[in-house]
Amino acid sequence: MLLKKSTLKPNETIQINGSKSISNRLLILGKLFGNILSENLSDSQDTQLLQQALNSDSDHIDIHHAGTAMRFLTAFFAIQEGRTVTLTGSDRMKQRPIKPLVDALQDLGAEIYYLENDGFPPLKIIGKNLRKSLVTIPANISSQFISALMLIGGALENDLVINLTGEITSRPYLEMTLKMLRTIGIENFWEGNTIHILPDIQSEKSSHLLRFVVESDWSSASYFYSLAAIGRECINLQSFRQHSLQGDSALKEIYWENFGVNTISEGAESKISLLPEHYFSFPEKIMLDMNKCPDIAQTVCVTATILKIPFEISGLHTLKVKETDRLLALKNELFKIGCIAEITDDSITSHKFFEIKENVHIETYNDHRMAMSFAPFCLVRELYIENEEVVKKSYPEFWNDFRQILQ
Repeated sequence: MLLKKSTLKPNETIQINGSKSISNRLLILGKLFGNILSENLSDSQDTQLLQQALNSDSDHIDIHHAGTAMRFLTAFFAIQEGRTVTLTGSDRMKQRPIKPLVDALQDLGAEIYYLENDGFPPLKIIGKNLRKSLVTIPANISSQFISALMLIGGALENDLVINLTGEITSRPYLEMTLKMLRTIGIENFWEGNTIHILPDIQSEKSSHLLRFVVESDWSSASYFYSLAAIGRECINLQSFRQHSLQGDSALKEIYWENFGVNTISEGAESKISLLPEHYFSFPEKIMLDMNKCPDIAQTVCVTATILKIPFEISGLHTLKVKETDRLLALKNELFKIGCIAEITDDSITSHKFFEIKENVHIETYNDHRMAMSFAPFCLVRELYIENEEVVKKSYPEFWNDFRQILQ
């Protein structure tokens, strides 16, 4: 796809689809506990694949590239007593580790087998009634492993006690899961490194439907923050709340402190306005630990590169096992837009900025966030995005919304 050099239209309004993180959790909870009516669900490919899997009677489930679906469904099918399922995915999914979650489920009594390589999908899952209560799992892995356990906690016969070892990664996503469980009446508490989830007591629950209106996706909002920071025009986004469950709402502070983009909330309309400060003094260097919100790191790095602000971002160890090795992919593609970067296992640092002369062709590595995070570079000069269809994974309407605000 060719993106021609463009400018921002002032004061445009965009309606972003519902949060993928919230939607996927609601789908699992709705299947386990019922009485949940979800509105404004994400229209992402990941969420659609999860819905299809939950509604399927097949003994062979293929979730393609949907990492969240793989983690959540592994736990979900482990407690479907009397059902046997083969859970598989794309070639890249078969390279993404799932052993910490499988080990934890097996400790609870689950019957799960690796069909190809030890520690990786595909899996054969024989559903059982899990009666054990105590499990230990590393805290510095993907938060989705831990959320997968928490989501099934209320459906178990006994209390579920999860002991976390080490430094906790993406803590806001764990807090999101616990808050959603409390909303549907499943008691839980988190003290120190121990999460305790009590079993669901149906007799005490109302038979009335619980109505959830899913907030729009803050990860998807990041690309518009980037556009506002570079183009210095106001952009309005619908269906966002001032106080959000989503960890990526940290965008508000990150883009205000480092790029001078203020977030103005209009609660009555559930709208936010991204308002750039025109006399903002950019920092000499951006220093961030993004352990709690690693999914927006690519966007921040691209924004900083375009504005020629040196950066050092840490807390990114989970990016190496995403749709691609995002740290390596980011280093490669930042070079194409004028940044020599250095990476470690959990960080990326700008080393030098330079003027580019060649045409820019951004590889996406089958990663939706690579396509969307580099798109705002068209405010500087034209570029090509390879395999632009990858945005369907999380934000199918991205290119339509993107074009709406450009001229």
